Amino acid sequence: MRPAGWLDRYRHGEREQVWHEFRRLGDRIREPALAAVATSVCEEMARRARHNVELIVRRLEAQGYRFHTNDADQHPVTPFHPAGPSSVAVSEWLAQQVGPVPLTVSAWLRLVGDVWLVGTHPEWPASDSADPLVMELEGARYQNFSITDHFASAWGDWQEWSSDDPAAGMFVLPTAPDRLHKANVSGGPPYGFRLPDRCVDGIFVGDAAMPFVDYLNHVFRHGGFPGAAPGDAQWRIKQSLARDLLPL
Repeated sequence: MRPAGWLDRYRHGEREQVWHEFRRLGDRIREPALAAVATSVCEEMARRARHNVELIVRRLEAQGYRFHTNDADQHPVTPFHPAGPSSVAVSEWLAQQVGPVPLTVSAWLRLVGDVWLVGTHPEWPASDSADPLVMELEGARYQNFSITDHFASAWGDWQEWSSDDPAAGMFVLPTAPDRLHKANVSGGPPYGFRLPDRCVDGIFVGDAAMPFVDYLNHVFRHGGFPGAAPGDAQWRIKQSLARDLLPL
């Protein structure tokens, strides 16, 4: 492995190889000789992800997409809130209360922001059923609401549950409604990240559990809507949204 070359290799297309090497290292990536370079790769990933999010949002707006809440009222929603100053406080709270956060998740929190692509496309009325990307770690769009209070409630519930049930599994930090709730249908538990986790890339638990970067690449290959979308019109819309997005 060539720690000093990770960032250059990532930028020149060896992304899968670099992530593979990171995953083989496990929590050793936190060693001082490795952590700084790994963090620089995660920050580059986050900048590319932010570019993709901003491009998808612009394309959806140009197509007349209406971003709204996942309820019957369908109140308008700002789809992207760039990372703001409270992201630092959220990051510190997570580290203190829950434990280590994967470097990719921390980079997203600090450099990307909150994303909410739930809404309705004028040529695709059921677009909210295609599991649109939602990622809310800072809670920027909510007024009179503290996302750390939300996380603390989920953490407390899990601690109580896990103390009584050895099958409870790891804590999952809730960062998005599941695909059914996005479509305003009663569904399962929220999507989120298994924590604590000292590795580079976190495990994102959605319909399936997978590394966060793998999940994001899957989402961006489908233009932000990774769920099933039968029909030629839906396929064309997804293709138009996914065109020239950056692989992570």
